[in-house]
Amino acid sequence: MTTIDQAPASFAVHIPDAVLEPEPLDPAQIVSGDPQVTGKVLWESADGKQLRGIWQITPGVVTDTEANELFVVVSGRATVAVEGGATLELGPGDACVLREGDRTTWTVHETLRKAYHIIL
Repeated sequence: MTTIDQAPASFAVHIPDAVLEPEPLDPAQIVSGDPQVTGKVLWESADGKQLRGIWQITPGVVTDTEANELFVVVSGRATVAVEGGATLELGPGDACVLREGDRTTWTVHETLRKAYHIIL
């Protein structure tokens, strides 16, 4: 994961063109396909408990246990099934909130890129 260290000033990033770094998935998370994850942390709080960045995943099906997160989908499409909760259909322009501890299954239909803010 690449991090822009404690940005000293305000800045802007064009999300669709941002170059991301590989973030290998735990093979136990992969349900089907060959999904590949990339990302970049743009900002991290001094205590390491908040992250803002860009994340991308290619088509496939994966499971995850979520952090407290708000994200906006920039491109792509996915269905996110929250165990014991809603099934979320996500596409460009959609904002999503996931709760810490949510167990999810992501079915990625088209490579999905999102901008996020996570609280750990």
